Amino acid sequence: MAHRNHLYFYYLKDEDTDEKVSQLTEVAQSNGYKIVDHTDEANIIVSIGGDGTFLQAVRKSGFRQDALYVGITREGESGLYCDFNLDNFNEMLHLLMHEELEVRRFPVIKTRINNGTDHYCLNEVSIRSTIVKTIVIDVLIDDCHFETFRGDGLIVSTPTGSTAYNKSANGAVVDPLIPSFQVSEVASLNNNQYRTLGSSFILNKDRKLTLNIQSTGNDHPIISLDNEANPIRKIDSIEVEMDDAVIKTVKLKNNSFWDRVKRTFL
Repeated sequence: MAHRNHLYFYYLKDEDTDEKVSQLTEVAQSNGYKIVDHTDEANIIVSIGGDGTFLQAVRKSGFRQDALYVGITREGESGLYCDFNLDNFNEMLHLLMHEELEVRRFPVIKTRINNGTDHYCLNEVSIRSTIVKTIVIDVLIDDCHFETFRGDGLIVSTPTGSTAYNKSANGAVVDPLIPSFQVSEVASLNNNQYRTLGSSFILNKDRKLTLNIQSTGNDHPIISLDNEANPIRKIDSIEVEMDDAVIKTVKLKNNSFWDRVKRTFL
């Protein structure tokens, strides 16, 4: 796979990891790979750390559609996005060089805030109240009103993101082979006066979800894109859709999504 031989290492710098990356660099270069200084020069982007680091690598590199992403964990770490660890780096290079690899394609969601710039998310977008007061959100599916939510917030997750914040809010774990996105409630208010569905629901990739935030004194909620808070102060609306964009990662054989879910949670 000579056309994919430009590697970029993304990691949180510390002395121990710097030393390990230096060793990985030597191994990679001895196998014909070139180490580049910027993500836009790479066609293989390698994150070293857990899932949080992998998400940052994808976000900081701009959700590249023309690159492979590889997740490597350090000792004592685990990750649903990371098939490799520092001990089997040579195996990863062997797969890349001899085309024995399987490529996994993870769907992402596209989020537009206040009709502004599009943002992609690999895990989820969430909106939450920042004060001791419920947030009120009109939920529209394909521009038709579905419900008015009152509570601490809402999570919209991808299938792979369904194992993260979504799962902690009692959302379902969704097979990433199903192109869809899920909406889950965080501490919804349900009584004789206010009513929501009271459970998560899953939308086909062709649906459009619109969240309109009502002005009820909770005017500065926090919106998170994967593991980053967005600095927008006043949020009026959020549109969520799923297009054909995917994140391509290298997959070890006999290590399916459900194998990793089992190892992580069971």
